[in-house]
Amino acid sequence: MTQKKTRTILIIGIAVAVTVIAVIVINKTKKTGLMQAPGKRGGSSVVSVRSEEATIQTLNDYVITNGEVESQSAIEVFPSMNGKIASINVMLGSHVNKGDVIAKVDPSEPGTKYALSPVEAPISGSIVSSPSKVGAKVSTSTAITMIGDIENLQISAPVPERYVAELKPGLKAEVTLEAYPGVIFSATVSRVSPVVDAATRTKEIILNFDKKDSRINAGMFAKVKLYTSKYAGCIAVQKDSIVSQNDNSYLFVVNDDGTVSKRTVKTGKTVDNLIQITDNLMTGERVVVEGMLSVSDGARVNDIAQPKPAASPEKAAEDEKTAEKSRGRK
Repeated sequence: MTQKKTRTILIIGIAVAVTVIAVIVINKTKKTGLMQAPGKRGGSSVVSVRSEEATIQTLNDYVITNGEVESQSAIEVFPSMNGKIASINVMLGSHVNKGDVIAKVDPSEPGTKYALSPVEAPISGSIVSSPSKVGAKVSTSTAITMIGDIENLQISAPVPERYVAELKPGLKAEVTLEAYPGVIFSATVSRVSPVVDAATRTKEIILNFDKKDSRINAGMFAKVKLYTSKYAGCIAVQKDSIVSQNDNSYLFVVNDDGTVSKRTVKTGKTVDNLIQITDNLMTGERVVVEGMLSVSDGARVNDIAQPKPAASPEKAAEDEKTAEKSRGRK
């Protein structure tokens, strides 16, 4: 029993000693950099990143607003006498000719009876606003409805005050309508209001559709993407590739030797996910767009976006011969 105990204690002592020695060795190798983890070479890690080539691009800045489709020319219709509406002969969308009776007003007062006063259409066109209801009180300054030309439509849209300096006739826009999701209609700004609405802090613009389309109806809700500025001839990269630090902007450029360089750059306009680089970057250079936060200046990288070099003709022929021999043995 004594010998067995002694042997057990000896074995435990040896195990503890080996463990202590192993820990010491591991700590030393970590400090000296001799122990390499998978994916490391020469003591420095190789980080996988994705890059994109810096190119000259045109950025089109824009403003998003909402508007309403309306007739280019519309006239309000007023009665010639005060009273109550006795009858309405039209509805929204009805076509009328000049002189058609669209409503009748009863000018009678308590104790008196007068003939009904007809309200005639001053022009030919379509009813583009809902007519007043029968029984409603009206005066000579109360519009009963509006008549417009629905063959020629436009969009009225408000633009926030902070963009008014960029507004001018001729600006292009893309218009989408709720009734036709995914369909884009082109339009051009024809008129800009000379004043800002004090209540809404907006300025109204009028856009004309570039082409007539029977699908477009007066009264439709329109979403307008108005292109305000065009920035051409500058290098642009993905906005997320920029690293900001101490009020400076940096990006990482992939070098031919498989390392990256941290480079200070000057930035310009940003449109969607693209940002202009106005200094210290050339076209053709590859910029890290994924993995920027995992690298540092001089780090070695594996650029997964870079195509692998093609094999030389001699190497390709040699590989083909090897493959043929392998097939022959089978």
